[in-house]
Amino acid sequence: MDYGVSDANGGSRQYRAIKILLAGGFGVGKTTLVGAVSEIRPLRTEEPPGQQRFWFMWDELAIGALGAVVLADTRRLADSFPAIDYFERRQIPFIVALNCFDGARRYDPDDVRKALDLDPDMPIILCDARIKESAKEVLISLVEHVLMTADEPVSGIA
Repeated sequence: MDYGVSDANGGSRQYRAIKILLAGGFGVGKTTLVGAVSEIRPLRTEEPPGQQRFWFMWDELAIGALGAVVLADTRRLADSFPAIDYFERRQIPFIVALNCFDGARRYDPDDVRKALDLDPDMPIILCDARIKESAKEVLISLVEHVLMTADEPVSGIA
């Protein structure tokens, strides 16, 4: 989908919408991260059994996605495995973002990489899903990762 906006000089710029998937365990901060960067209030869907009730839709949601972010909580890393497995099996590029909760122990990203059994070149970044700039960095990191690992150049991203 393309859309245009006027710039400061009265001209117009064309933008291309991209689809990014966001996955992670219950209460990890997915809705919070979306709310931090969105101009539209996100739909609140967090309730037991959480994301598992949406797994039947993932194949449809993944069609046309640029890539994915797996948002993780180091206190419950095992909750990240279903999403990681899903994206790896379908060869959807993804990164892992560690949401740094207040009072939670901080781990070195390389230790988390080993615990999650991820490739050495898999980006793992620290973030605070409540803060707009931090959430933006997560999305920028995903796009950079996609561009660096793409077999073919991705066009239309500016």
